[in-house]
Amino acid sequence: MTFSWHPTGQDGAARAGVLHTAHGPAETPVFMPVGTAGTVKAMTADAVRATGASIVLANTYHLMLRPGAELVARLGGLHRFMDWPGPILTDSGGFQVMSLGKLRTLDADGVTFRSHLDGAKLRLTPERAVEIQHLLDSTISMVLDECTAFPATHAEAAASMELSMLWAARSRAAFVERDGYGLFGIVQGSVFPDLRARSAAALTRVAFDGYAVGGLAVGEGQAAMFDVLEATVPLLPAPQPRYLMGVGTPDDLLGGVARGVDMFDCVMPTRAGRTGRAYTSRGVLNMRNARHADDPGPIDPACGCPACSRHSRAYLHHLFKASEMLGPMLLTWHNLAYYHALMRGMRAAILDRRLAAFAAEARALWADGDTD
Repeated sequence: MTFSWHPTGQDGAARAGVLHTAHGPAETPVFMPVGTAGTVKAMTADAVRATGASIVLANTYHLMLRPGAELVARLGGLHRFMDWPGPILTDSGGFQVMSLGKLRTLDADGVTFRSHLDGAKLRLTPERAVEIQHLLDSTISMVLDECTAFPATHAEAAASMELSMLWAARSRAAFVERDGYGLFGIVQGSVFPDLRARSAAALTRVAFDGYAVGGLAVGEGQAAMFDVLEATVPLLPAPQPRYLMGVGTPDDLLGGVARGVDMFDCVMPTRAGRTGRAYTSRGVLNMRNARHADDPGPIDPACGCPACSRHSRAYLHHLFKASEMLGPMLLTWHNLAYYHALMRGMRAAILDRRLAAFAAEARALWADGDTD
């Protein structure tokens, strides 16, 4: 089984296709629920599958700290460990080292940092990041990169990008080729089109199984993010999948797909579910709001998930007010089901060459809905 992406349709820059991996296929465009520590928070693996998920994301940084990649390998790998036989993509840990690691020291060879858990001194190099992902049995591994802070000057962004390109080449050399497994490069360069172009060119010279656009959704705003995508995505090889890291809202997904992105991940739907916010076909609802206290209707009449088909807004409101753990569980299920339904809708719209109309209809419903 060769790791590959096969197109099934196109509408402008938007693409539909199928990602073929050693752990099964995933139709694209696709959203990957985030299972940072080997679990999608508040969800069983069966529940995640029931939302429509075909591929999930886990994180190298968190799993290397706890329980440890070597332990996961001894126990049969991450697929068995977390009861997910389908594809798993693992972030390399670079972003978490930068954002969570204490007293980090960066050099050309890698990064030294202290664990946010116990302060232990640790070292992560491109080779070690790839080795950890191999031990985890990640279907898709990511190169180690530095996520450039925002805002950054052109000179700062250039230095950061060049370091990431050095690490990308070393990650590629360290990657052990196996049938159905892939390694993705990550384009960096902040909001500067010339740096993004240099980064894309450097990665394509090395040649990866897929290409990610990193360093976005870090404070630059949606308009700037879309500008970067418009400048960057056309520079990436068409035969490989394209992945926008850490994004985002339903509207971000619509905009990303329209600009040629195939894969997305974000903590937003699960984090929102744990805090009482529901993404729906009519906009975003706050289930803690008092107006839901005696509402017998579902969160979203267009959704068939258990939160919508078996329970009322009043019940969800009660669960959150009473701090019952079932509330976050049901609302996380709903949010993921909504995200996957949105992706299915976009895939169908691309095949019918009506993505622009689909996006306009979705945005009109969000604007006219009963959000609060």
